[in-house]
Amino acid sequence: MNKDKRLFGFNRNIIFTGLTSFLTDTSVKMVYSVMPMFLMSIGASKTSLALIEGIAESTASLIKALSGFWSDRIGKNKPFMLIGYGLSALIIPIYTFVVTPLHVFYLRFIERFGKGIRTAPRDSLIAGSVTNGETGRSFGLQKALDNSGAIAGPLIAFVLLSQIPGNYRLIFAVGGIPALLAILVIIFGITEAKKSKHELFTRFHFNDFPLRYYFFLGIVFIFTLGNSTDALLLVKANEVGVEIALIPLVYLVTNAVSVLVSVPAGMLSDKVGKEKILVTGYLIYATVYYGFGVTTSTGAIVALFALYGLYSAATDSIQKAFVSDLIDKNKKGTGLGIYNALLGITLLPASLIAGFLYDKVNSSIPFYFGALTAMIAAVLMLIFLLIRKGKQSQCN
Repeated sequence: MNKDKRLFGFNRNIIFTGLTSFLTDTSVKMVYSVMPMFLMSIGASKTSLALIEGIAESTASLIKALSGFWSDRIGKNKPFMLIGYGLSALIIPIYTFVVTPLHVFYLRFIERFGKGIRTAPRDSLIAGSVTNGETGRSFGLQKALDNSGAIAGPLIAFVLLSQIPGNYRLIFAVGGIPALLAILVIIFGITEAKKSKHELFTRFHFNDFPLRYYFFLGIVFIFTLGNSTDALLLVKANEVGVEIALIPLVYLVTNAVSVLVSVPAGMLSDKVGKEKILVTGYLIYATVYYGFGVTTSTGAIVALFALYGLYSAATDSIQKAFVSDLIDKNKKGTGLGIYNALLGITLLPASLIAGFLYDKVNSSIPFYFGALTAMIAAVLMLIFLLIRKGKQSQCN
């Protein structure tokens, strides 16, 4: 791969991978921003809403580890991206024809299965295209473009719902168009990052990865256990008083803030250390979830969704960049795949816990639980940072 091919100061692969995510996320978030209300309109409970999301994400998550390892094994990423993004482009328009929550579950599983195939190879391609050690900046751009699609999608959904209230199926039909365009970007815009045979990672052993990598995965697990599906945030906003037609716009606020902050946050993490930014991100999350637990004000809900975007910019892409920094070049697909699989697998118990607490206890408890796990993660991340600094001092 020719690393001299650059656009706007980034490697071409990073730009076009981000554009692919932008188009696909426009489609996915157009659908996702109205899916909770659609599911409840066809008879789903809040528990089943969380269950559908949790099972779909978690069952397909093992594919993230397998696809990451396989991409390292054969030294190619592009085929996995084509298959994974292709499944999303195929499935999204089919939501138009569903009549029961079970139909949504089947389709959601297949669509998330596609995400499982593409995610780790895509992240590996980004990591392999980074120059000057700017992993935070590069993953930050990916996050910004991804969330730009998450702005465009809900905005289109809002316009359509405003013109034709309650017509969720029209949103599903229109949603397939950007996802189809994303496939063309992969085919014509992305260059395969080929590796020589001696660079390939052909056999997996747990001791191929450093202890600090597994320590960080433990922190991610604890944090994610309280980080259930965002669908419950949208349901809470509606219960507090935000009108259904405005729900996509409320969700748009989160993504708008994330777009603005992701690249600066990534650049800052490259300078001051990703551990410090992650501690900050976890603390912001704890504040947001505690706020969702106590608030009864629509104005406060909007402010919390904005703050949630700040958390997203300071955490999601920074975690991936940090994982990339912790592992060797020829193992990035596998390491990022295990990380992404852990996120998805943990979402099942997280969603089940949150859905149960929401339905059976009250609407505040799942948010207090999320705030608690985020605080624990922040403390553990601080310990991680202190241990690393202690080892550096001994070396010096």
